[in-house]
Amino acid sequence: MRITLILAAIAGVVTVVAGLLIVAGSPQEYGLARDSLDLGAQPDGKNTGAPQQALFKAEPTVPPPLPPINPAPAMLPSTPKRIVIKRLGINAPISSIGLDKRGAIQVPAIDNPNLVGWYRHGPTAGEAGPSVMLGHKDTRRGTAVFSRLYEIRNGDTIEVKRQDGVTAVFTVGGVEQAAKTTFPTQRVYGDQGDNAQLHLITCGGFYNRNIGHYTDNIIVYATMTSSYRS
Repeated sequence: MRITLILAAIAGVVTVVAGLLIVAGSPQEYGLARDSLDLGAQPDGKNTGAPQQALFKAEPTVPPPLPPINPAPAMLPSTPKRIVIKRLGINAPISSIGLDKRGAIQVPAIDNPNLVGWYRHGPTAGEAGPSVMLGHKDTRRGTAVFSRLYEIRNGDTIEVKRQDGVTAVFTVGGVEQAAKTTFPTQRVYGDQGDNAQLHLITCGGFYNRNIGHYTDNIIVYATMTSSYRS
């Protein structure tokens, strides 16, 4: 009986160790990937483990969060050409994207990981309403333009250079992580008043190998607070 119990205990330990090795070998599949965020706080971008700020959480019909600074008057439409987020080292060209045959929003070309897509059926950057831009988090070849977007902080500035020679400056008011199954469509794309807003979207959560997609989206909400001519 004693030998049987010892053998059973050894078998249990072996099973636990094997399970831990499987998880360690496939971190994304088990929600342990680097981009998997606690819904209550963001990483601070310095690998210290300290929370940076609380993520924005609200019902999908609640308006986007605004920065504690007066918005600048909206401008006339002009095609966005380039986006710059200095603190994250982002300086990327912008191309226009629309809807695919299924009626879903397109994504930037996968063969150019530094490309950001502007949803052309919405406002341009600096125009009244939400200007929506998308960028990949990564590709099969490595990281992409918005790989560090989750590090952005409230109060950070985002610059969008426009075809008319004006640079629109946006101030971040909040960052949200939302499951793709409960995407806040009204908050991201809906009419929110006269302010010129910029909404950036990329992937977040963990990578689900079964469906070939990340489970969540990271959404940055920013409002235009100034502009200047280049």
